Amino acid sequence: MSLHQEAAPGTPKVTQILADWVVNIKGSDIQPEVRREGLRTFVNWVGCAVGGASHETADRALAAIAPFSGKATSTVIGRTEKLDALHAALVNGITSHVLDYDDTHLKTIIHPAGPVASALLALAETREISGYDLLTALIIGVEVECRIGNSVYPHHYDRGWHITGTAGVFGAAAAVGKVIGLNAQQMRWAFGLAATQSSGFREMFGTMTKSFHPGRAAQNGMFAALLAEANYDSSERAIEAPRGFASVMSDKQDYSEIVDDLGTRWESALNSYKPFACGIVIHPTIDGCVQLREELGDEKIRQIKSVALTTHPLVLELTGKTDPKTGLEGKFSVYHAAAAALLKGDGAPTAFTDELVRDPEIIALRDKTKATADKSCHEASVDILVTFEDGSTVSKHVERTIGSMEVPLTDQQIDHKFTVQSALVVGDAVTKKLLETSWKLEELKDAAEVARASVPGSAETKAAAE
Repeated sequence: MSLHQEAAPGTPKVTQILADWVVNIKGSDIQPEVRREGLRTFVNWVGCAVGGASHETADRALAAIAPFSGKATSTVIGRTEKLDALHAALVNGITSHVLDYDDTHLKTIIHPAGPVASALLALAETREISGYDLLTALIIGVEVECRIGNSVYPHHYDRGWHITGTAGVFGAAAAVGKVIGLNAQQMRWAFGLAATQSSGFREMFGTMTKSFHPGRAAQNGMFAALLAEANYDSSERAIEAPRGFASVMSDKQDYSEIVDDLGTRWESALNSYKPFACGIVIHPTIDGCVQLREELGDEKIRQIKSVALTTHPLVLELTGKTDPKTGLEGKFSVYHAAAAALLKGDGAPTAFTDELVRDPEIIALRDKTKATADKSCHEASVDILVTFEDGSTVSKHVERTIGSMEVPLTDQQIDHKFTVQSALVVGDAVTKKLLETSWKLEELKDAAEVARASVPGSAETKAAAE
């Protein structure tokens, strides 16, 4: 009796098809507009990784990991420490996601860059990788994880899996496998090794462990590719087998989302970038509340009697915490986000600190805020009704929030977001040099220049030497 069940009739050889595509596609096969979006993805990721580098989550992770790290080859982005490449990938994945300010593939709510870029840049300090090749691999990795995500979303997500972790490991394996030159056989094995390490639960949202998911996906995906390079074998149908990833972890298996139109339909070109540092479903509410504050002024805002939000059901499912106790929990409270936006005009990382979540004025307005789910409301929309103490009301409708596909962030807005985050951690001089280096990625002979440019004091030290 065979240990392996046969796939349903007509099931494509998904793992093989995807592996062949990853191995054979060249950088020149990727359209210029797709490469440009890939570069925006990379720049946004670098800013987020530096922005989260001083968070206590990073401190605690490093305290636990450092004694067990191998040779210190790879930079922890935005810090002076170095770790071995596998552990650096883990920590960089954590820091890039801990502020919940990173990129989002809106069709699946995957945060694509964290697992992929974290692995690639850590590896780049151990193996020579050009900026052009790193960007090519990043785009391929993002494409792989988003297509796999599409094939099981939303059922997989509804079961409670954190799709950034579960799909992200495939992206990291594909990207690392591409730059180290795996053949098609090895790439199939890499996908099998990635599949068996796929994990992350939505139960962890609002805790430090949420950011652990993209970090572990980066580390595990790199490890999968390195094992495959050493001819460590695995199942060659890990995605589509009856006991493989899609069937075990989802009630939906739409393999056409993975294999159709490879190289012509680019999911990686559909990436989006957050203007606010929290779960993306809260963004319409923050957008509308910031607009209301600007229109009404501080004095009128302080006369609010109640706030009524009408949102998509996913908002309350994901961000319905009514009494957050920490900044990380605040990122999953539409009530806190609305109060912070109305009182402070803020949706940046400073709106989601432990101190602000516990601020009595914020709590008072948060308690006056109610939210109602409406299936007819688009995920990027919101209706806000504010009632004042004198009985007067004002309303605000956000049709499509800033950061959505319809209202994307410009390069200049990504620069501003990068600068504000990074300067708080590494200072103005390092931030300026790092931003310039990140945008020049494709021109770099050594992609690791980006990692080195992120180290606090690096720009000042270089300037002093010159």
